[in-house]
Amino acid sequence: MKRLGGIWPRIVAFDNLLAAFHRARCGKRRRPAVASFDLSLESELINLQRELVSGEYMPGEYRLFTIYERKPRLIAAAPFRDRVVHHALLNVIEPPLDRRFIFDSYACRHGKGTHAAIGRYQGWAQRYRYALKMDIARYFPSIDHELLKGKLRRYLKDQRTLALLDRIIDESPRATAEVPLNYFPGDDLFTPLERRSGIPIGNLTSQFFANLYLDRFDHVVKEKLGVVTYLRYVDDMVALGNDKSQLADLRDSLAAELAKDRLRLHPKKAHIVPVRCGLDWLGYTVFPDRRRLRNDNGWRFIRKLRRFAAGYAAGRLGWDDIDPAVQSWIGHARHADTEGLRARIFSDIVFRRGAGQTTASG
Repeated sequence: MKRLGGIWPRIVAFDNLLAAFHRARCGKRRRPAVASFDLSLESELINLQRELVSGEYMPGEYRLFTIYERKPRLIAAAPFRDRVVHHALLNVIEPPLDRRFIFDSYACRHGKGTHAAIGRYQGWAQRYRYALKMDIARYFPSIDHELLKGKLRRYLKDQRTLALLDRIIDESPRATAEVPLNYFPGDDLFTPLERRSGIPIGNLTSQFFANLYLDRFDHVVKEKLGVVTYLRYVDDMVALGNDKSQLADLRDSLAAELAKDRLRLHPKKAHIVPVRCGLDWLGYTVFPDRRRLRNDNGWRFIRKLRRFAAGYAAGRLGWDDIDPAVQSWIGHARHADTEGLRARIFSDIVFRRGAGQTTASG
């Protein structure tokens, strides 16, 4: 496999940094850090370019906060200028590396996404009786830094690009790595204490790292184990078959493969279900021929929309800040039988500020 090299000049090119700025700014124009960067755009990008070229660039301090969606998740938000760097990197390295991933990896990839994953699953669910659904215990906090760097070197040979990626990994906030000590074959007593793990949920680079980290595993499942009906969305994995005992054996084989990457299946989220009963997956209950929006998804959106309405009324938020999230949820909900739910939500919540009035459209 030929490794990618000679890409550093493209990453630090001013035109690439400018394109990265526009991508990082999308949907965030009104935020103070973004507006401040935009106000002195040319000088900001020139300074960033100089730091990258000289090797002086250092990631800034993350802003940590917790969101509560079904379960608490610690989010680490990088400073805006760092997000520009993340986009600049991925503008160049992601397209050629993405082509090496398996077809049935669906998260954060052009032309993929949740609805493509569910469509693929439903096509298989019409031919197979059972689904093995699995996810990885604390996936992002468990990603091993040394192994991740090694995986990057299987794809890349440009030393300056690798040095920048290493720096982003090394500067991951340690709060994201609070996981129980897990021992794997070959470990001694101190191994889990000596190895750093954890990448921040919320980074654009982390989404890419999450796909790349499991790429070896994906190819083993498809090519070595011969599981045609396997697909993955981040760490949510599904395989289908007609024999429950074979799927149970497959689960054991996959657990052994994941251990090679210092990962474990979630003990309460690796089970086999008849496809006719519906699979709780990616925000829906998915049947072979239809899907329903999960109840808690609708309630969470109602609470979010009320917070948006309060922020709009107080002048803290503009419609440009709100509309992307609203349209994203509408797009998600429209893939299930939700016409009545959407009508109720958007008739009850109205956005008002001063004499004006804006109503979300469902």
